[in-house]
Amino acid sequence: MKNPMRVLFFLFFLNTWSVLGQVHADKPFWQDYAIKYYSDAPALSSVAADRNGTIQVLSGNGLLHTYDGRFLYPGTLVPEKRYRTVQTWKLAAITAYENQLIYLSDKAVFSQAWAGKVYAEHQLPGARVVAGGKDFTFLVSDGSALHLVKGPNVLWKGQLPADEVRQIRFRNGSFWVLGKKGLYILSGEKLIRIASGEGFTAFDLTAKTAYVGTANGYLAVDLATKKATLQQKVPVTDITAVAVVDGKAWFGTSDGAFSLRADGKYDYYNGERWLPGNQVTAIAPGNGKSVLILTTAGLTELTFKQMTLHEKAQFFDQQVRSRHIRNGFNASLDGLQKGNLGMGYLADSDNDGLWTSMYLAGEIFRYAVTKEQDALQNCTESLDAMERLYTIHPVPGFPARSFERSGYISQLGDPERWQHAQQAGWDYKATTSSDEVIGHIFAFGAMAELVPSLKTRAVTLIDTLMSHILEHDMYLVDFDGKPTMWGKWNPEYVNGFPKNVGDRKLNSSNITAMLQTAYHFTKKEKYKKKALELMEKHGYLENLMRPMKEIGQAPEDADDHAKHMSEGWNHSDDEMYFVGYWGLFRYAFNDALKAKYKQSILDHWQAERPEKDGAWNIFTALTGTKTFDLAEAVWYLQEYPLDLIDWNISNSHRKDVEKLPANFRNQTLKEVLPPDETPIHRHNANLFSIDRKGGNGVSEHSAGDIWLLPYWMGRYLGVISAPTR
Repeated sequence: MKNPMRVLFFLFFLNTWSVLGQVHADKPFWQDYAIKYYSDAPALSSVAADRNGTIQVLSGNGLLHTYDGRFLYPGTLVPEKRYRTVQTWKLAAITAYENQLIYLSDKAVFSQAWAGKVYAEHQLPGARVVAGGKDFTFLVSDGSALHLVKGPNVLWKGQLPADEVRQIRFRNGSFWVLGKKGLYILSGEKLIRIASGEGFTAFDLTAKTAYVGTANGYLAVDLATKKATLQQKVPVTDITAVAVVDGKAWFGTSDGAFSLRADGKYDYYNGERWLPGNQVTAIAPGNGKSVLILTTAGLTELTFKQMTLHEKAQFFDQQVRSRHIRNGFNASLDGLQKGNLGMGYLADSDNDGLWTSMYLAGEIFRYAVTKEQDALQNCTESLDAMERLYTIHPVPGFPARSFERSGYISQLGDPERWQHAQQAGWDYKATTSSDEVIGHIFAFGAMAELVPSLKTRAVTLIDTLMSHILEHDMYLVDFDGKPTMWGKWNPEYVNGFPKNVGDRKLNSSNITAMLQTAYHFTKKEKYKKKALELMEKHGYLENLMRPMKEIGQAPEDADDHAKHMSEGWNHSDDEMYFVGYWGLFRYAFNDALKAKYKQSILDHWQAERPEKDGAWNIFTALTGTKTFDLAEAVWYLQEYPLDLIDWNISNSHRKDVEKLPANFRNQTLKEVLPPDETPIHRHNANLFSIDRKGGNGVSEHSAGDIWLLPYWMGRYLGVISAPTR
């Protein structure tokens, strides 16, 4: 037998090492996703599931059941015809009892389970509420009278004092009855009032607490003391349904659903990522780890599945490869109709090169960790696309934004930016910007370091691009002989910004990283010489070291361009900084510079901490610091939804969040919301942007740049472990 003290010491040692060493052990967590069933039937009022997986819904058109639904591929609610006698049933409610379906008609409580032997006449022609108790007893109400029935017998009759019955539950060995004005328990043959109020709508309870919904929040009633506390700091106060499922309290509202977490905060489900409609009418336990949420537009089977981050990565890898690769690029699937994935097309983008660079980097890190040939093939195919950006453009060393077959320019994004290529049958997109370029250098540098079989091709591209920039006086010069709007790293341009304008710091940081990367892999002195010249003669080192707290709006005497560029915090700049930090820190010319770069990176990370962006926390780990927010990075990766469709989502109406006044960083809330409660955001977006309206379900994002990059980078840097169970 093992010595228990030695085991405890060993576990303590492992835990201490994990905290100090900042390594997340990839154990299973609960991942939620929605299986939706749409319906245009009126008055969807109640829902229940049985042990066989049958889910039924009562509507104004009669009994319905689910048909043909799975994640991302919604089903429908269709008329229940499997029992031919169903046409004669005049049903008022359905519920579950001992994992079987129970029906309430105008005559009786009955079931098709137990060989149809369960049949209890209730003598209430207007019956509309029912709950099952011990030994096949059922408490039934028509809103006024209450009848306790079993088989052919009515065991007890009663009614609420000057109140109307809204709902009945059997919990903790007793029947509980909710009226509009009170909550009661049936003790023997007596109804005892537990709580009083007005406008009660729905309820459920645990062993210690009753949760009573109202139009203005919910009451949490301590069953021991009978003290009731009104909770109004909730996502939505208009409560329409309450259910306790697996010990957790769930609330339906007129604008979505939410559940109460152990820490007293709420998980909020709004929009068609989660629900067919936001008007919730009922909530009930589903099969396994699932919750059934019925709305006026259909049903959601909200499913919880244990999953490791690695398993989530495998899911997202399939998502990318099956629906998001266009000519080797990492692309969005656009043109959807209400999220129908069978109707979309692979869209071109201004940032085909950047999004592909970020996906490619993730696959590079994956290959470095696993040596999987599938990852290497993915790298090769995306590198093919990236290489062609350079060969399809007529100017040596200039990467196009994108390319497509000829004849479709009018259908592409920004048609005026497209040009006919010298390669017959193809067009390319010009005007490439600095965010594309820094993304290229990041991916090519990682590839040159970590994928030996592709190193030569990657280094050639680095050299080709950086030679172009040096030969054109630190500008990116397009087919028309002019610098592009953003491809400018010349000191005259960079230092033309006031010191506190972000572009001065950003461009200095990026070009230093790019030149260091080029020198590291080519050993050509021209790159090192230019980098040192920019840092020492033109102040680029001072620029990139400037603390983020000094970055703000341009002064009054600045030119219009500087004022425009500094109206607010630019989250695309954050993306450019962080992907550039790979080359800035990793390929620093010497240890003294590396120490300075680390200081600058950590300063930026401090400014970004409120957003809890998984990528920026993982990028910060490349400095070797022990104090980056690994827990927040893991939270981001775990909380990111599996459904990456652009659904409309609303959060600005919520009562449980603390809003901030307008500010330079556009931080709208004191605390960022989980990514599965907000619109889908790439890393260049403001994670405090909490609403999305218009174009509901018209596109699906790729997980390649959003999720797979930070996960595989975390695996490569050793801050996320291989999966353990």
